[in-house]
Amino acid sequence: MSEANDGRMTRHEFLRHLHDLVAPRTYLEIGVNDGRSLALSRVTSIAIDPAFKITVPLRCDLDLVRATSDDFFAGPDPLAHFRGSLAASAGGPGVGQGRADQQVRPVIDLALIDGMHLFEFALRDFMNVERHSEWWSVIVFDDMLPRSVDEAARDRHAREWAGGVFKVVPVLARYRPDLVVVPVDTAPTGVLVVLGADPGNTVLRERYEAIVAEWVVPDPQVIPAATLARRGAFDPEALLGSGLWPELVRARLEATPRHQGCELVRDRLAAVPRR
Repeated sequence: MSEANDGRMTRHEFLRHLHDLVAPRTYLEIGVNDGRSLALSRVTSIAIDPAFKITVPLRCDLDLVRATSDDFFAGPDPLAHFRGSLAASAGGPGVGQGRADQQVRPVIDLALIDGMHLFEFALRDFMNVERHSEWWSVIVFDDMLPRSVDEAARDRHAREWAGGVFKVVPVLARYRPDLVVVPVDTAPTGVLVVLGADPGNTVLRERYEAIVAEWVVPDPQVIPAATLARRGAFDPEALLGSGLWPELVRARLEATPRHQGCELVRDRLAAVPRR
């Protein structure tokens, strides 16, 4: 997907800075396409796409999987590639310092969800990623702020296609208010950062069919005026420059409990300007 820069920071620029600030041990990407986002990773990575066409050099320890994300996560040990990296690192939940590799729970430190641009697929991807995350994991959705009804169509007919992924925001607000949901005003179609993952939470899985029945509707899609105007979205430069990220890394290293960590994140975000 091309990126028309209208003066805003692009999603690739935002992701590049996020890699530096989060200092992830592991990175997972759903929707590889030509590999431009994946090329930002320098750590142990898993990337999933049934039809990737890599056009750029990749410089990470990589498991590149040609499959749908549903098929990938249905496997018996989908994140096995992360085990050695996590076993070698010190401290933090899910690491298990001093244990054999097979006893280490693989954890996603940073994830990008940019697969099929339909609401029900994006929601399933989040559910699968969350099961392998911790509260300090940084989960990023692409294409969360469509600029028009055409960009938000289920049936793609515009150059930039955000699809119905924007519906994830109100669904998380209703069913998962415990999460910290951070819309970011990047070009061209915005991103969403989700913090506070709870791998044991089953609410979305239990209510998935009812959610899909309510939210998946034929085109044209109805986009809230606030979404089109990007009201409440964070300025990307201000968000990246806030004190949130070093605090998040420190909390990961110190295995800060989830309730304390989410409170810390909300406190730091309260000082960051929004549109």
